[in-house]
Amino acid sequence: MELSFEGLSLRVPESVYAPAEDSIMLAKAARELQGKVLEIGCGSGIASLSAARAGCEVLGVDINTAAVACAGENAARNGIRGTAFIQGDLFSPIPKSANFDVIMFNPPYLPTNENERVGGPLNHAFDGGPDGRCVLDRFLMEFDCYLKPGGTLLLVQSSLNDAEKTEDKLRALGYKITNTASQSFFFESIYLIKAEKPHLYIQPQS
Repeated sequence: MELSFEGLSLRVPESVYAPAEDSIMLAKAARELQGKVLEIGCGSGIASLSAARAGCEVLGVDINTAAVACAGENAARNGIRGTAFIQGDLFSPIPKSANFDVIMFNPPYLPTNENERVGGPLNHAFDGGPDGRCVLDRFLMEFDCYLKPGGTLLLVQSSLNDAEKTEDKLRALGYKITNTASQSFFFESIYLIKAEKPHLYIQPQS
């Protein structure tokens, strides 16, 4: 499929998650970013390209090789520089020494049983495991190591996978949390968490 977003022209194959309301929410927030940005689960690249067009240096990671190729092709299609896209599972391809001003993530958040999975690599974009938190909890265990003091996390959250648990984990790390955008549907609400890392180290709560 082909679509446009605020001047971006995107081509998205069937094997890659097509930008929906959650992607648009993140992409709109990405327009205001500065500095060095990491997007986990870049998909078509819509949020990464929005950040790069605003002047950020962006690295996008996706477990789906088709998404990595798609995001790179969309960057070239729009003449956007300052981006790189690599394949990997969450932070696996990122050096431990890397630090970013912003980390973005639109995780797979749908509670999914084995018989509800989507065939092929596209399943990675939807399958959050039985409680919708399988990938999200792994992300929350790692992301802080890659974010600079004073940095920002932009995280898409759903009402389907225990938002309170996510916020509790972030507060335990000392983050200041703001919900910056939201959208409601008949079966769920989604919103964008902005979590700001303290400039000074705060001992995490046990």
